[in-house]
Amino acid sequence: MDISIYFEPVLRQDFMDAINPNRGKMGDIIRAFDESGCFPELFEPGIALLGVNEDRQAPDNKGCGMAPDSIREKLYNLYAADPNLHLLDLGNIKQGFGIDDTFFALNAVVAELVKRNIIPVILGGSQDLTYANYTAYESLGQIVNIVTIDKEFDIGSSEDAFDSRSYISKIILHKPNFLFNLTNMGYQTYFVDQDAIRLMKNLFFDVYRLGEIRADLQQAEPLVRNADLLSVDISSIRYSDAPGCAHTSPNGFYGEEICQIMRYAGLSDKLTSLGIYEVNPTYDSHEQTAHLAAQMVWYFIDGYLGRFHEFPYKDKDQYVKYMVRIEGQGDEIIFYKSKRSDRWWMEVNCPPDMQVKYARHYLVPCSYKDYQTACENDIPDRWWQAYQKLM
Repeated sequence: MDISIYFEPVLRQDFMDAINPNRGKMGDIIRAFDESGCFPELFEPGIALLGVNEDRQAPDNKGCGMAPDSIREKLYNLYAADPNLHLLDLGNIKQGFGIDDTFFALNAVVAELVKRNIIPVILGGSQDLTYANYTAYESLGQIVNIVTIDKEFDIGSSEDAFDSRSYISKIILHKPNFLFNLTNMGYQTYFVDQDAIRLMKNLFFDVYRLGEIRADLQQAEPLVRNADLLSVDISSIRYSDAPGCAHTSPNGFYGEEICQIMRYAGLSDKLTSLGIYEVNPTYDSHEQTAHLAAQMVWYFIDGYLGRFHEFPYKDKDQYVKYMVRIEGQGDEIIFYKSKRSDRWWMEVNCPPDMQVKYARHYLVPCSYKDYQTACENDIPDRWWQAYQKLM
């Protein structure tokens, strides 16, 4: 499939630092669809940047459609961690006549890249683009896990129009449904309706308050390791670190914390697409938010370069197997610890006739803390949540 028809080129000279030569910088190694008019060949595996200048459904953050080039300007001038990395910049998806046209283009592009084992890194634009990213997996026949990093749930109410503040409802209600799990990291309770919290829990989705994640940031690692798709709203980061968004707030993740989470995401062999949304240059004092978004991409790439290639689960000799019996539980809970990375997984009971369908989901990433919980004769929440969906 020729996806070049959906893109317009970037002007590379706008992003390169003319005063300081870009020796060894990201701009030197990125193969870009630029002024030359030559669309880069899609070698696999690799990472592809793509901008989406779309903010028609960002009712309170108009201007975020200008973000992709602002982020590129900062990213191109960071030093590359590996000069041999296969990194593409496909340009910006042409804005469609209607929002559905933009969604169709993004859907087709993401599906083609994932099929080719190339990870799309979407530079938005508003966060409702996550819906188009999600529906791309439908054509691949793949049931997916979504992780959002957001201070709110973006569910909206039943009478709300579809936009960047209600796109989650659109995902949940989409037919056919191929969403296995949805995880929200970093929500702030004073921004979230209690009915929305109950709804998420009744659907057996995973929700984690900002304080829970910040108290032990390493607990974020198995959450993003379980994601196929990661969607980041820049307003989840505190205003002092990322002022470039109309709905940012005083509290949120620190810049170094979100960069650590991005590195965890890059390390995940399962994750196949990433989107960073709601950056708005209109509000961006000293371009600080564009700087941070570029560094987030850099840390994601750094994690990608360090992948252990442990998914899907293959060589049993590379894992230590632990079996924990819990009182009143018929079967033992089986844990696996990687000898290479020291990361943990746990196996969730899955009916034999469903194991092919849910092959990507009944071996759940977890932490040593989950193993300790089981050893204390208690079922880990992560195990129970997955079990509810498989039964």
